[in-house]
Parts: sequence; C-alpha cells; structure tokens
Amino acid sequence: MTDRDDPMATPSQSSPSSPTQAHDADQPGLKRVMGPGLLLLFIIGDILGTGIYALTGQVAGEVGGAAWLPFAIAFVVAAITACSYLELVTKYPQAAGAALYVHKAFRVHIVSFLVCFTVMCSGITSASAASRAFAANLAAGFGLDVGNGVILAIALGFMLLVLAVNLRGVGESVKINVVLTSVELSGLLLVILLSGWFIAGGNADFSRVVAFETAADKSVFLAVSTATSLAFFAMVGFEDSVNMAEETRDPARIFPRIMLTGLGITGVIYVLVSICAVAVVPVGVLAESETPLATVVQTATPGFPIADLLPFISMFAVANSALINMLMASRLLYGMGKQGVLPAFLAKVNPRRRTPEASILFTTVIAMGLITFVSLDPESPVVALLGGTTSLLLLAVFAAVNVSVLVLRRDQSAVKHFNAGRVLPVLGTITCLYLVLPWSSGRPAGQYQIAGVLLAIGLVLWLVTWLARRRESVSR
Repeated sequence: MTDRDDPMATPSQSSPSSPTQAHDADQPGLKRVMGPGLLLLFIIGDILGTGIYALTGQVAGEVGGAAWLPFAIAFVVAAITACSYLELVTKYPQAAGAALYVHKAFRVHIVSFLVCFTVMCSGITSASAASRAFAANLAAGFGLDVGNGVILAIALGFMLLVLAVNLRGVGESVKINVVLTSVELSGLLLVILLSGWFIAGGNADFSRVVAFETAADKSVFLAVSTATSLAFFAMVGFEDSVNMAEETRDPARIFPRIMLTGLGITGVIYVLVSICAVAVVPVGVLAESETPLATVVQTATPGFPIADLLPFISMFAVANSALINMLMASRLLYGMGKQGVLPAFLAKVNPRRRTPEASILFTTVIAMGLITFVSLDPESPVVALLGGTTSLLLLAVFAAVNVSVLVLRRDQSAVKHFNAGRVLPVLGTITCLYLVLPWSSGRPAGQYQIAGVLLAIGLVLWLVTWLARRRESVSR
C-alpha cells in the first residue's frame, strides 16, 4: 500500500528517510492464521455474546413483548451494511478496514483518522460492557449478593485476564474464541430448547409476543427505534472481521460467503431467543434482570440443575465478546501507530509472539478507566449505556462506509470482487444515520457524552503526534 493509499499517512512519511518507514522495516508482519472455519467462528463468536445475553431485557423494556422486532430490524440493517463491507474488503483486502475505505473515497486524513479511532473506541466500549456483564453473571452463578464495588473489581480483574490472553498471540486468541463460541452457541440453543419444553407444556403466554408496551412519553415507532438502536449492539461484530484481513488466508475469496453465513445464523438465533424469552418471562421481570437469559431458563425449569449453568455459560459468551473486541481495538491502534498518526511506541511488536504489545496494553488501560468511570453511579445501567455507545459509534462509521462504496465505484479494480449494487448502500446510509440521530433514535445523552470524550482523547493524541512530527521536520 502506497502513502497515497494509506489512510493514516502524513506528508512527512513520503520521504525515504522517514523514521516511520524505518520503523516499519524493522517490524515483522502479522501472521496469517485464519481460514474459513476460524473466520466463521470469529464472526459468529463476535456477534453472539454480550448483546443477546445481557440486553434482551433492556430491549423488552422499551417495546414490551415484541422484543423480537428490534432484533429483526437490527439484523436487516446489519445485513445491508455487511454487503457494503463485502464489496470493499474483497476489493481492498487490507487490515485498515473502514478507515481505509473512507480514505480512498475522500482523501481527507483527519476524517480517516476519526473513522479509525471511532471503530477502535467501539471495540473498547463493547469489551467494557462485556466485562460488566461477565461480573454480573459470575455473581449470579455463585449466588453472591454483592454491591457495585465488588462487581466493578471483578470486571477489572476480568479485563486483566483478557489482556494476558491477547498478549499471548492472535493464534491463541482465535483458538480460545473457537471454544468460547461453542459454549455461547450451546447456551443460546439451551435457552431455546428449555423454553420450548416450557412452551410445549402450555405454560407460556404467547400473547406477550405481539404486545407493545412502551413508556408513556414514547410512541410505538419511537420505542421501536430506541430498542433497535440498542439491539443493534447485538448485531455488531461482522465489521471486526475486516480488520483481520491481513491475518486471514485468501480473504477476497472466503469473506462473502463466510460473513453472510455468520450473519444469517446469528439473526435466526436472536429472533428465536427473544421470542422464547418474552413468552416465558413477564416483560417487567425480564427488563429488571442483569442476567435475562439466566432468568428465562430458571423460570422455564425451576429447580432443574441445568438451569444453574446459564450464568456460567453467559460468562463465557461475554468473555468471547471482550476478547475479540480487544483484539480488534489493539490492531487498529497498532495500525495508527505504525503509520505515524499516533505515537510510534503503539506500533511496537513483540518479536517472539509477534503481537502489538504496546497497543494491547494501551487499549486495556482505556477500557479499565471507562469501566470504572461508568460504574461510579451504582444506579447506572452500565451494560446498556456502554452497549448503546458501541452501536452509536459503529452506526456512524457504517453510514460513512455505505457512502464510500458509492464513491469508490469510480475506482475500477482488476480484482474480481463482491458487488453490493446501488440500492443497498443508499438504504444502509439512510437507516444508519436515522439510528444515530438523538431525536429519531431516542438515545440517552450519556451515550453521546461517552462517545464525545473518547473521540476527544483521540484528537488530543493525534494533535500531540502531529505537532511532534512537525517540529522534527522543521529541525532537519
């Protein structure tokens, strides 16, 4: 990739004597370890997880028993945008992902940086939400009646465990992802099967499945929009895979069928789980639970020993989300450091493990700070707040990616690639922007505040690096 095509390149990098280029020459490349099977499990494992395990109750709290509808709409929006990603990742199979696409389309470096940093922040907020959900499920699984402080301590300890795994290497992380994906998928199938047994016994109330119960100050349409904005957190994950393009074998060939297969599998499971949940458990009880699927299984099979396993399965599920998102976030930060748009130390690669150790440490520190800050208010719905912030950040990026597809149609490529057509990118842009806007999505102000603070941190880092590089060029 040339400097002209590089989404993070700065003018000073065009010189052959650039310190960044010299630094790049000393660094080993990333290792290609992912084939079709691992990529499918990576996508499914990233999509399945915190969203469905922790936020089903919150979605039901917005719309009532028709909680399946926001998940279905979120799936459609995600599938439309996934087609745009597929066209771009098969056309430009490089690790920079959305930042690369936006840069190729608009050639504005600060915009490219903001897109890249936004995606990175979404990984951190998602992992932070997962860590809190992990702590809540651990407490529920062991029957611990603990306060906010203990939950916070468990969440922070969990993030340190994720740090250790990621420092070991992408191969180890992906192998652990295979195990965790199998566990979380079995947990969702368990919810469906045990709920089916409960429903077959005539104990379920299917009238709730089509009932809308919204807040007095919200219309049904706005309530569905708010719930979809939250449910979209459960559908994100497919976009993480494009950032692993340089660690995937033959990405142009395998990405289309694997990404669409992964989305289809998760979409069907989500709709089935949400229908079962509201049919088995009253909406009010579901909305108040921090471990909603555990509540569903315990209601469907009271006193049955297997019901006690769900909190632990949920722990594995959200652990998988945290692992994959921190993996993605560290790679993006590594890329920004490698290209000189952020401090060069962030591009440091461990020569033995070939992992971006400095970026892994830095993203972990940000995540732990975010978890601590959001948890200061014991009444705050931490998982919903962080999950909503994740979807907010990514929906803004998705809108930019959908526009980029249309702009880049002028860039003819000799490489055979996926084509999303013209209608889908336009629909994707409109739907994503709609779900970003506060007056249409009904998002709480806290989500915009968290997103704003994270992006401000990124801008400060970028400005400091830019000034330092400018001083270097002047002093020569």
